Amino acid sequence: MSTPFYVSPQQAMADRAEYARKGIARGRSVVVLQYNDGVIFVAENPSRALHKVSEIYDRIAFAAVGKYNEFETLRIGGVRYADLRGYTYDREDVTARGLANVYAQTLGTIFSSAGEKPYEVELIVAEVGAGPEDDQIYRLPHDGSIVDEHGSVAVGGNADQISSYLGQRHRDGMSLAEALKLAVESLARDTNGGERTLTAEQLEVAILDRTRPQQRKFKRLLGSQLTRLLDGDAAPASGGEGEGES
Repeated sequence: MSTPFYVSPQQAMADRAEYARKGIARGRSVVVLQYNDGVIFVAENPSRALHKVSEIYDRIAFAAVGKYNEFETLRIGGVRYADLRGYTYDREDVTARGLANVYAQTLGTIFSSAGEKPYEVELIVAEVGAGPEDDQIYRLPHDGSIVDEHGSVAVGGNADQISSYLGQRHRDGMSLAEALKLAVESLARDTNGGERTLTAEQLEVAILDRTRPQQRKFKRLLGSQLTRLLDGDAAPASGGEGEGES
């Protein structure tokens, strides 16, 4: 009788982590920055049908990299959790921290399970507060851990280099146009230190804008509105083109 093949628990977990990291590294990066009036999400994503950035609830948004079908499943689950909690209790009880905890439990359970492969995803959950000091940004790697981020964060294939670039240049009180320019500059840098040119058609951009009079603070920046911002023009008005999702 042959001896069963044995792999230590430590090695098995290391192999699963490496598998997930390689899958995430193949995806284009997403950058999230705080600016004076809220939080901006910028992703290199030429697709207009498959979103990396989405609204979850009134003041909460979600960004992800990795396998689309896996993070879309998580997004839908997050929307259902938020809707149910807001309906059962109160809209103010739906928070980014609570949502991040739910995602952490889900990702951690999947990562630890020997019966299924780990999710090849990395998530960001952000909530805009009444002031910059009240904003919350959480990064959730594939293993379900939670990292409380401040100022700026990047996930995806070139995240370490982008995060270093952002950390040296991001500052408090940036305008929307300044934050967008910095985010695009960081995404345009390749692993060899060179720079590419990213156009509005190659970008997916959304904001959580605390100054919006609506209860829902999420808004996509599209078309000519995004082009004007990339050219350094004033911030967009809260209505019109690029309204929040329904």
